[in-house]
Amino acid sequence: MSARLTIALSAALSMADLSVVASKTPTLDYEFFKTKVEPIFLKKREGHTRCYVCHEESNNAFRLEKLPAGAAFWTEEQSRRNFDAVSALVAPGDPADSRLLLQPLAPEVGGATFHSGGRQFSSKNDPDWQTLAQWVTGILPKD
Repeated sequence: MSARLTIALSAALSMADLSVVASKTPTLDYEFFKTKVEPIFLKKREGHTRCYVCHEESNNAFRLEKLPAGAAFWTEEQSRRNFDAVSALVAPGDPADSRLLLQPLAPEVGGATFHSGGRQFSSKNDPDWQTLAQWVTGILPKD
């Protein structure tokens, strides 16, 4: 086999390998986000302020839309904007590289060293942390 053909064949196989890897990267599910993840941001956790209180229209990367006056939840349009903002804080398929999961997690169990809102999650076994991880990994529970 000629050297050119060998190089061309190797390049083609490498490109095929990359497309397989790319196709395995999970897509973040909007409906799961809206029904399971967003409620976590509004939930009062013992000893902590709700995520929403600090992140409503904040000037940091984790910015949530302001709830409409008298509303208990976001509008569809606001949920879409929340999804876009929060999606930028995750590495789809990789909770260990997703700021959304690391910032509020206690450092002694793998979280970031600083989060001004305290440690919302003392363990990766926390059901809400698990829900966030499910969304990031794309491994969603069957209903």
